[in-house]
Amino acid sequence: MIVLGGGNTAMDCCRSARRLGGEDVKVIVRSGFEEMKASPWEKEDAQHEGIPILNYLVPKSFQHEGGKLTGMTFEKVKAVYDDKGRRSLVPTGEPDESFECDQVLVAVGQENAFTWIERDIGIEFDKWGMPKLDEKTLQSTLPRVFFGGDAALGPKNIIWAVAHGHEAAVSIDKFCQGESLADRPPPHMNLVSQKMGIHEWSYDNNVVPDARYAVPLKELKLALKDIRTEVELGFDPQLAWKEAQRCLNCDVQTVFAPKLCIECDACVDICPMDCITFTPDGEEAEVRARLNAPSDNASQDLYVGAGLKTGRIMAKDEDVCLHCGLCAERCPTGAWDMQKFYLEMTHAGPGCRSRETPRQAA
Repeated sequence: MIVLGGGNTAMDCCRSARRLGGEDVKVIVRSGFEEMKASPWEKEDAQHEGIPILNYLVPKSFQHEGGKLTGMTFEKVKAVYDDKGRRSLVPTGEPDESFECDQVLVAVGQENAFTWIERDIGIEFDKWGMPKLDEKTLQSTLPRVFFGGDAALGPKNIIWAVAHGHEAAVSIDKFCQGESLADRPPPHMNLVSQKMGIHEWSYDNNVVPDARYAVPLKELKLALKDIRTEVELGFDPQLAWKEAQRCLNCDVQTVFAPKLCIECDACVDICPMDCITFTPDGEEAEVRARLNAPSDNASQDLYVGAGLKTGRIMAKDEDVCLHCGLCAERCPTGAWDMQKFYLEMTHAGPGCRSRETPRQAA
């Protein structure tokens, strides 16, 4: 059996096929292994069950004999990128590859079924059949119609789709109230200190350098015997506790008060990750290069505290911070604090509207 596709659905198909009696199951993908849309753990699980994933092969033809499917032929391609990073798959010129099979499962993705929408009602579509939208408000070119999720901006995940639902609801509420949809209310944010004493916090700040613990799996022979068999056994209490100890408490932030800092460098000395640097100000790229631990990940903003007495800045690389709180424990003036971050998104209803909106008549 051949499964065509490189997403999570294709991984589900090939693994299910093994459990339903498929002895020789393989996945064949147009793209490279790293470019597959399937989650890394999904690919790992498929390979763990002995399912090969063959890459850079484009379907070319089906072979039939006596009215039955006997195989498929694929053209070998390679990825070529232009100066804007856009990928094209071009033939390598190598001989085609053929594989025997008696069944093919096509799991190459989904597409919008918008044929029921008349093309003359004011909703414009792009060349891919996707509605043209304002990505911020999710409003289509027909002002009364909004889109979200996969139907709006292409496939991602369910959390992204739910967020679209909330954003579209805010847009619809403001539209019905006659307000500007572009005026988006900011979320409510709050920071609360976790300090309970000089060396004590209300959260567990012990950092455990253990690698991620793998979820125990059912023995492969038993897992493949029945499609109803649970594959992942889950953590037992002891292993769950060890995995939980790896938490870096990302909701607890290091908060720096420059006016309290005496630039003693105690926090720099005690930081186990060298992520704090006191240095002269400058252009971001140049500052990144002269941090105690140079920061190469430009997508992660630096935490910068200005207004120090010497005119320098405090630059902290959040990409490597462990949230251990040692800087706050060591600081003699309390310039560092560990504060829990709360975020509450604004939802549709009175809270998303302008305070100047006149009350609507009942």
